[in-house]
Order: sequence, then C-alpha cells, then structure tokens
Amino acid sequence: MRLIILLLIIITIAAPVAARDFLIEGTKGTELSAALVATFDEPWAMTFLPDGTLLVTEKRGKLWHVTNDGSKTEVQGLRKVAYGGQGGLGDVVLHPDYERNSWVYVSYAERADGNSRIGAVVIRAQFDLTNRPLKLTSMEKLWVQAPKVTGKGHYSHRIAFGPDGKMFITSGDRQKLKPAQNFEGHLGKVLRLNDDGTVPDDNPWQDHGEIARQFWTVGHRNMLGIDFDAAGRLWVHEMGPRHGDELNLITAGKNYGWPIVSNGDHYSGRPIPDHDTRPEFEAPRAFWVPSIAPSGLVIYDGDMFADWKGDAIIGGLVSRALIQVDIKGDTAEESERFKWGERIREVEQGPEGALYVLEDGSGGRLLKLTPSS
Repeated sequence: MRLIILLLIIITIAAPVAARDFLIEGTKGTELSAALVATFDEPWAMTFLPDGTLLVTEKRGKLWHVTNDGSKTEVQGLRKVAYGGQGGLGDVVLHPDYERNSWVYVSYAERADGNSRIGAVVIRAQFDLTNRPLKLTSMEKLWVQAPKVTGKGHYSHRIAFGPDGKMFITSGDRQKLKPAQNFEGHLGKVLRLNDDGTVPDDNPWQDHGEIARQFWTVGHRNMLGIDFDAAGRLWVHEMGPRHGDELNLITAGKNYGWPIVSNGDHYSGRPIPDHDTRPEFEAPRAFWVPSIAPSGLVIYDGDMFADWKGDAIIGGLVSRALIQVDIKGDTAEESERFKWGERIREVEQGPEGALYVLEDGSGGRLLKLTPSS
C-alpha cells in the first residue's frame, strides 16, 4: 500500500499541470481574465493571419506559426540575424492586401560584412499556409538602416501600414543621440515608404538628400510601439532616457526634439531641458516619470472592451504592466494600469477583439486577455 501511495505521489508531481486562467486586476478595479496560449524564448512581435492564427518572432531568429490551441510550427527561410543586446529578429506584419499577395514584412538586425557594425533591415517575403513545410519565399530586402554603427541598442524597427497603404518604420537613434537631428542618416526617425521600399514623392523632406526623402518625422530616441487610430492618425511611443517615456501623435515634417529636449534626464543624472522650454519641437501627448519602458502598442478598436475603443494599450517592460491610455482628441492620459510582475514586450488586438500579450524573456508567455465577466 505504501508503495502504491508513493507511486501516485510521484506520478502526480511529474504530470504536466493544465494551464488555468487567472485574473489580473487594474488600479481602478477592472479585472481581466488571462488565458495561456503558448510560451516562447525571448518573443518580440506577433501578427494575426486572416484565419485567426498567429506569426510570432523570437529574438534569436525563429519565426513561429501558432494555432489557437497553442500548437507551434517553425517557419523556415529567414536569414541569420545579429542577435545580442536589443538586437535580433524584430517585427512581423502583414501587407494590407495579404489575402491577395501573401506578403509578410519582417525586421531584424544584421551585421555588416567583416566588422562589428550593425543595423536594422526590413524584408518582405511571401508566406502561404497551404504549403508544407511552412517557409518564407521570394524574399526581398526593402530597407537598410544607414549608417550601420557599433553597439547593440535602440534599433526600434517597428512596422505599420497606414490607411494610404504606405509602410511606416521606426528607426531608433542606436544610442548615438545627435544623429536624431541630422539628415544624413536614418537614426532617430520615423520613415514612410511605399510597400516595395521605394520612396513616395510626397514625403516632407524631398530636397534634403536621398536618405532624407524617406523621413516622415525626426528627433526620436527608441520607438517600440506604432499604430494608427480609426481616424488615420499615427501614434508612436518611445523610451525616454532616465524617465520621460513619451506617447507621440506623429505629424509629417515635425521634429520631436531628441536629444535636445526630454522630460527625462541622462542616465548619468545630467539634466536635459524639458519640452516646454523649446516650443518649436513637438511635445508628447503623454509622458511618464518614472519610466514605464513602453514596448508594444495597439490603438484599440474592438467591441470586447467597449469602454477602451479609441484608447492606446501599451506594454511595459520595467513597469511590468499593461497600461491603458485614454485618448480624447489630441490629448492622452494614463487611465488604468494592470500589473502582474512580468515584462511585456508586445500587445496586439485579436480578430475577435480580445487583447493578446507577449511577455519578454525566456519562457515568455503568449496570453489572451478577455473581460472577467
């Protein structure tokens, strides 16, 4: 009898435990129900396919196709990425007309041949779920961040398509600061390109050189969230230095001030003039002191969270939280914060209106969030 009991205990301990939903409570008492979908190794981005399944990237260079029950299949065909620091495989988005053309857009960090300089790139490739094995084909490199520089931070390389079908790319300052204010390179800019990587002739800086023709806005730091609202306005958030994270309403031809102004200070403690000291620069619509370290952004337009329609939902790394920001016209203010102790790398809206969150790091969970009642 003792042997049987011991065996039952061992079996019980060794058996996998079924994932259960858990509740996450916000600062205003709103409860979210979180359901585990799958886990990943350093996940970075996700996008939904028309059938409701997902593509999920991992920083080390893997792209996964994920079904609603959490089953994962690796997608082959990606090029080698420069993994390390903040670099690696980045964003993944679909072409607005994906059901017709099968184009998937991917960003990643790549190393220059034979040296230590690294930069972001954006490629597109065709992806067809009916083909086996799953593979990216017809790959084209559309954009290369210039210049490639040393260091492993602030690539940004988030991608979004606007209502006009143009492709917007966030290009971080690569921790070099001053290049965000010059017109000779991509660092510290929001870019606007055609879907094939060519440059639209109505971008604001047509007469400042070939690279500057790609710019939509300048004066940015590290932009890890980008989305359009229902009115077609572009919102981008960016990390401040030591505090001063920003949510910006992006307007063509504007300068957002980095590194000349910020509502934070340098990591050394050296002060930076606040935005209100230099009104010629575009000020953020919301900012955070202390820092939330924003990563991932969706402007919610579903019905499942009806009170959040039109609001920004932002993931937080250092804040280990999901943050709801109330947007009214041109103003924005944090409304509620949901903390559960894990760094959030990405947030997206699912086809049925649920919110999906990717946690950062090894064992990062993909969670589906729905109202608790």
